[in-house]
Amino acid sequence: QLVESGGGLVQSGGSLRLSCAASGFTLDYYAIGWFRQTPGRERQFVAAVSILGRTYYTDAVKGRFTVSRDNAANTAYLQMDSLEPEDTAIYVCARTRFNIGISEMTAPVRDTYYDWGQGTQVTVSS
Repeated sequence: QLVESGGGLVQSGGSLRLSCAASGFTLDYYAIGWFRQTPGRERQFVAAVSILGRTYYTDAVKGRFTVSRDNAANTAYLQMDSLEPEDTAIYVCARTRFNIGISEMTAPVRDTYYDWGQGTQVTVSS
C-alpha cells in the first residue's frame, strides 16, 4: 500500500514536501513515480526516482521540484519549491512491479506503474 501525505494550501512561491509511505512491502526494489491530476484531465507525470536513485522530471517542474527516496524509512518524497497556481492538483505516487527499472522513455508513462496511492491535494493560491 502507498499512502501520500503532506499536501495542503500554500501561497504562490511557497514550498511543500509530499511523502509517499510504503507499507506491506520493501521500497528498495521498486521505482516510484509521482503524477498529478486536475478535474477533467488525465494524470500527468511529474517526477520519478529509480531503484538506484536516478531521477526524472517533466519540464514544467525541473529546477523547482526534487524527488528522492529513503529506503530506510520506506518512503519516497517530492520536495516542491517555488510553487505556482498551475501546480494545484491531486498528487499521487505509484510503484512499478518488483525490480523493474525505469528510463527517460518509460518513467513518464502511466502503464509503467501498477500500484497507486489515493493522492494528496495541493492547492497553490495566487
